[in-house]
Amino acid sequence: MPQYMLALYDTPEMTAGFMNMSPEEMQKALEKYMAWNNKPFTVRSVRLAEEGGRTMRNQGGQTRVTDGPFGETKEVLGGYYLIEAANYDEAVQRTMDHPHLEYGGIVEVRQTYGS
Repeated sequence: MPQYMLALYDTPEMTAGFMNMSPEEMQKALEKYMAWNNKPFTVRSVRLAEEGGRTMRNQGGQTRVTDGPFGETKEVLGGYYLIEAANYDEAVQRTMDHPHLEYGGIVEVRQTYGS
C-alpha cells in the first residue's frame, strides 16, 4: 500500500497556545497525539528535537553548513508521521482528525517514493 508522510508544522499561534495550557490541558493534548499513533494505518511518527539541527547548502562548489533551519518562514517543522493509504484522497481523509490541525498547526501530505 502507498505510504504518505504527514509533515507537521508548528505556527506561532499554536506555540503560544501550548505555552498557555494548564498541565491538565497539555496532558489531554499529548493523549490525543499518542492516540493518533495507535491508528491502524499509522506506520511511524517522530517528533523532532528542539535543537535546530544543521542546514547544508552548496555554494560555488563548496558546501556550507550553518546552524538551524533558519529559513524565511514563521512555521517550523516539528515532526512527521508516516501513514498508509490507497491514494492522496484517502491520505487526506485519514488526516482530517489529526490533533495538530485542532491546535492550529499545519499538516502537509506527501506521497513517498517506493511506496
